[in-house]
Amino acid sequence: MSFAKELKKKLLLGEQITRPEAITLYAQPLKELCETANEIREHFCSNSFDICTIINGKSGRCSENCRFCAQSAHNHTGADEYPLLSTKEILTQAKLNDDKGVLRYSIVTSGKRLSDDEVDKMCETIRMIKAQTGISVCVSFGLLNEEQYGKLKEAGVSRVHNNLETSRRNFPNICTTHTFDDKVAAIRAAQSVGFTVCSGGIMGLGETVEDRIDMAFTLCELGIKSVPVNMLNPIPGTPFAQNKKLTADDMCRIVAVYRFILPDASIRLAGGRGLLPDKGRSCFLSGANAAISGDMLTTAGITVETDMQLLKELEYEVRYCNE
Repeated sequence: MSFAKELKKKLLLGEQITRPEAITLYAQPLKELCETANEIREHFCSNSFDICTIINGKSGRCSENCRFCAQSAHNHTGADEYPLLSTKEILTQAKLNDDKGVLRYSIVTSGKRLSDDEVDKMCETIRMIKAQTGISVCVSFGLLNEEQYGKLKEAGVSRVHNNLETSRRNFPNICTTHTFDDKVAAIRAAQSVGFTVCSGGIMGLGETVEDRIDMAFTLCELGIKSVPVNMLNPIPGTPFAQNKKLTADDMCRIVAVYRFILPDASIRLAGGRGLLPDKGRSCFLSGANAAISGDMLTTAGITVETDMQLLKELEYEVRYCNE
């Protein structure tokens, strides 16, 4: 029996794989690794596929120095800059996505965190969305505290997003204006008021294989069940503009190993998917079972209609996972 099959057997018995096993797994032949990861996905998640869209609710002029980000004030990328969008603008997009069959709609804002006044304004907007649509509302508002998350919970938010971005070891190479522990504290604050949290990271930041694996184990320890896997889109004007782009095989290997470490999670292809020649099809056969559709924050994405057709071809069923 191959190493991947041995680990699959272990997972189906209710055990977890170890870090050394994950590192060995990462080097296994790609075809069998991906096929086995897909079998694990089928066992734990059936044919469920969780699809969401995002809106850039506040853009640019971010105080943080994340080296990959087009919206950081420390980088010079020409990204759009504007304050919080109006309720009308955010609501209009929510209705359009609801009509297309999208499950989740996430409002994402630039900056270290929203102010109390901005949180209150967003709560009003979210109440309008909940009153006029059936779509689930997610938010990515930075490093909020428990009180702010409580307000958002009361307003009708269903899930909070906050990416770890990379491993604890590698985080200082990515950002120095806030810490890995700041990220963890915000995630735990959201969980403390009853939120499920969506958290993952970006691949291609110069991290090692061990960094990728360590981030996955941290997500497991935090109880994260929705894991965005982004592929860096090197943006001119950022310090990572010259980073080598990952390949489709790289991404398949990453999502496959993540499926072994997080067997019952929604492994969500996110930013950078449009750079893949097959727009993620091979990853959806290698353990991934969720995606962000439509445009990303500062880059073009893949239309909801295109994704819905792909999911039909792959015999996935669009429905909530890990509620």
